[in-house]
Amino acid sequence: MKKAVFGALLVLGTAAFASPAVAQQASITQTITGTRLDLTATGEVSRVPDIAIISAGVVSRSATASAALQDAANRMDKVVAALKRAGVADRDIQTSNVNLNPEYRYPENQSPQLVGYTATNTLTIRFRDIRSSGKILDALVAEGANQINGPNLTIDKPEPALDEARANAVAIGRARAEAYARSLGLRVVRVVSVSESGGYAVPPAPPPMPMMMARGERDSSTAIAPGEQKLQVSLGMTFELQ
Repeated sequence: MKKAVFGALLVLGTAAFASPAVAQQASITQTITGTRLDLTATGEVSRVPDIAIISAGVVSRSATASAALQDAANRMDKVVAALKRAGVADRDIQTSNVNLNPEYRYPENQSPQLVGYTATNTLTIRFRDIRSSGKILDALVAEGANQINGPNLTIDKPEPALDEARANAVAIGRARAEAYARSLGLRVVRVVSVSESGGYAVPPAPPPMPMMMARGERDSSTAIAPGEQKLQVSLGMTFELQ
């Protein structure tokens, strides 16, 4: 699926200008003897995400700080073991947060009273098999995970898709320049400069969320549908018309 967004600016007469280049310190100045046409073009492609990033953690409460931390650590050990049994590689398991907070009771007309501590231990997990990740999440819950957030669906190697979006943007920009030239009774002489404002993934709306899919009266599992993700690249292009 391809879409385009355009903006254009015509400057008549002879002009000298600086063309910005992405990630370069210096600009290049060229002289245009005809009509200068500046426009922007956005190329877009769609891909099925192949990575799901999910946060999974354990929350433990105890009367002492050390007991709360120890319980959270013990439960997280079981969660990590379940991930490894499911085939998730060490490089895809990362501790993202360890937190300890006191808990208080607030009796009326009295000072706050410490009643215990809450410890949180959280992992960030990259699932490279999105369709099986729901079953793994169910296994994590069975092993003690009681805090799950996500997924953030993304593409592991987006550069080939972004290159396709770049080619689409160039083709769109050139076609738009030809259309302007025809309407002015001119022709496109050359492309003077091309600058890229960056490639990025367009977030889905609404974002995908884990869903419970019933498979029978006694059996249900979490399923994550990958859907599609759009990637865009926007270019600034300058043409000379004569």
